Amino acid sequence: MTSPGSNPRVPPAPGSNVPGSIPRVLPHVPSIEVEAVSFAYPEGTRALTDVSLRIEPGETLAIVGQNGSGKSTLVRHLNGLLRPTGGRVLLDGADVRPVHVAHLAARVGLAFQNPDRQLFAGHVSAEIEFGPRNLGIRGAELAERVALALAAVGLESVATANPYDLGYSRRKLLALASVLAMRTPVLILDEPTTGQDARGVARVQDVVARAAAEGRTVIAISHDMRFVAECFRRVVVMRAGRVALDGPPSAVFAEAAWPELRASYLEPPLPAVAGARLGLGATPTGGAVVAALAAGPRNR
Repeated sequence: MTSPGSNPRVPPAPGSNVPGSIPRVLPHVPSIEVEAVSFAYPEGTRALTDVSLRIEPGETLAIVGQNGSGKSTLVRHLNGLLRPTGGRVLLDGADVRPVHVAHLAARVGLAFQNPDRQLFAGHVSAEIEFGPRNLGIRGAELAERVALALAAVGLESVATANPYDLGYSRRKLLALASVLAMRTPVLILDEPTTGQDARGVARVQDVVARAAAEGRTVIAISHDMRFVAECFRRVVVMRAGRVALDGPPSAVFAEAAWPELRASYLEPPLPAVAGARLGLGATPTGGAVVAALAAGPRNR
């Protein structure tokens, strides 16, 4: 692990341009490799055991599993908040162990499950400014990033409010906005739809879709199987600190995988169940069920 105060030489942080300049292209999106990573907390709790994943640039990946299955522990290895007990994490083939967490945070942005562990500023705009300001962003670009992040989560009307005058669901959106403003090439969302109403969920879905359309890697932890099935092309199921399933939603939520899901204390999304009962095959989303029904008996 990096010793206190160390600051190894790394490439400039993505998005850190000459103050006032506007980025014209997406920063380089790295590949991520998790190689046989194990992790135990200091009191002895073993949270991960021999986890291996490769995440390609631009992938959308959802990580699901019951509480305590290792999901949050895993993603905190990707930006250096935790360091492996065994194995290693690579960005573009380079071990992240010697890289300071501040440099990793410029490449891998993480919105925490609990926003109150992330928010500290006196007003909403200052909260959103903090990350990009630490990347060296100033002037017109900083103002633009704040405005775009506020608009993305629908908080324009509360830009001057104290974050703790907002309800829980809006504080969740503010934490998300503060990460969006950094424009990291990798975006990690820990339970982003928790506490959200339909409008809030739609905003989160739009954030995922826009980030994916830009070519960024998006990783989310979620208990919302409908959100997972509709927004992500790859699903990893965690159980007891290990990877139990890994594949596209059509495979992970297919009827053949239900015993493995239930062993992980998960249920497939309702459209997947309906599709199986109607003989429509692997249809994990509502839209897929409708399309299969519209196609007629030939696909049954």
